[in-house]
Amino acid sequence: MTTNTITLLPSVEAFLATPKQLLINGEWVDAKDGKTFATVNPSTEKVLVQVAQASAMDVDRAVVAARSAFESPSPWSKMSPRDRSHLLWRIGDLIDESAEEFAQLESLDNGKTLESARGDVGVAAELFRYFAGWATKMEGTTIPMSVPGRDFHAYTRREAIGVVAGIVPWNFPLTMAAFKIVPAITAGNTVILKPAEQTPLTALRLGQLLLDAGLPAGVVNVVTGFGDTGAALVEHHGVDKVAFTGSTEVGKKIAAAASGNLKKVSLELGGKAPNIIFADADLDAAIAGAALAGYFNEGQCCVNGSRLYVQRGVFDRVVEGVAAAAKAIKVGDGFAADSTMGPLVSQEQYEKVLGYIRGAVEAGATISAGSADAAGGNGYFVQPTLITSVTEDMAVQTDEIFGPVITAIPFDTEDEVVAAANNTVYGLAAGVWTKDIGTAHRVGARLRAGTVWLNTWHADDVTLPRGGYKQSGWGRELGSFGLEDYTELKTVIAELR
Repeated sequence: MTTNTITLLPSVEAFLATPKQLLINGEWVDAKDGKTFATVNPSTEKVLVQVAQASAMDVDRAVVAARSAFESPSPWSKMSPRDRSHLLWRIGDLIDESAEEFAQLESLDNGKTLESARGDVGVAAELFRYFAGWATKMEGTTIPMSVPGRDFHAYTRREAIGVVAGIVPWNFPLTMAAFKIVPAITAGNTVILKPAEQTPLTALRLGQLLLDAGLPAGVVNVVTGFGDTGAALVEHHGVDKVAFTGSTEVGKKIAAAASGNLKKVSLELGGKAPNIIFADADLDAAIAGAALAGYFNEGQCCVNGSRLYVQRGVFDRVVEGVAAAAKAIKVGDGFAADSTMGPLVSQEQYEKVLGYIRGAVEAGATISAGSADAAGGNGYFVQPTLITSVTEDMAVQTDEIFGPVITAIPFDTEDEVVAAANNTVYGLAAGVWTKDIGTAHRVGARLRAGTVWLNTWHADDVTLPRGGYKQSGWGRELGSFGLEDYTELKTVIAELR
């Protein structure tokens, strides 16, 4: 079988040849009620395979399995930090060995280009290797106590929380699955992973790889399904922590539902990142950076710079440059060799994005690149779009669109643009372009966002923490900061007699 110019690997053909089941307690099983759903290729709108649809009964089975795997004297509870480290490293190597298989599945299921998918697979592998080093470095501290006439030895321990529910989105399916699984098992937790219903395939393939690597049964379970599956996980009293990446709207529901047993919650939520270009910036670099910031991953990235602010004296030049960059992007099937942008993930997302563009035009905005018209034919393709003549109260300016849409607004002063940039419920990312190092760091410090890029965008590394201010989330992921979110801190006091 071929899709455009790329031939599917035999292993991918074989994977797609059979319905996909749930991974519970180290075994592949059907949903208790036998329900399935279709996962669709966004480039062709054709069904790839049927996937088991987990109910609350299946979630309960997975929680019981994860709890049993966590509690002593299970094999996982007795595994030493060194052995966990070696296992994590082995998983990273196995992902690299199957990298093309993962990339093809990701591109088929999500729609992104095969090149982009390959990059995502490499990040997932590196996450396992990076955290492999942390498994042996979860250290406590000794703390001197001052109690007259008595001697104490006091120290702290970092311990696993227990059963973790990881709920991940569809924009980076494999990478986001790794974001939840890797720090959780590094710390000794067990996991129930719920991938997005639009993109379950690489999570299921990862589940099999984890078993092949030697991860004990029940340590990582994968339950596929819709929002009710995720809700059953969040509400389950056997779950000790929920780690969620997705929309702010759903994040609020998770925070409320988790109150039943006061389970810990970490949330990486929506964004509407401001990207500020001052007149003294390297404009060629800033224009290329603005296009990358807004159109990366089909615009389906929570840290994308979708709100472009340009100092008035260079506004026209920047708009012209970003529009030219948008028009140069080749939108097509993710498997086509010449595609540089794939489709959006689903019909729902396709209609949502076009609706925002049309709404902006109706409100008086101007399309400087792209189109509000449906592409026609099969596939959820949207042209990279640049919108000008925008006001701050337009929905296209205030809402997270999650598509290849940039709005551009001119500004005059630093104070003016900082106020506009911070005038949002979100605070996930922001960026500044200027040759003045003082301006860069001063404005960067004033921006209310968890990540601020200076004269770059999307520069990243697995060592760096990420997360948001305001309604962009709670907690941080990755780096040592992210590992702490998967542990409990215990204080131990012993009296010395």
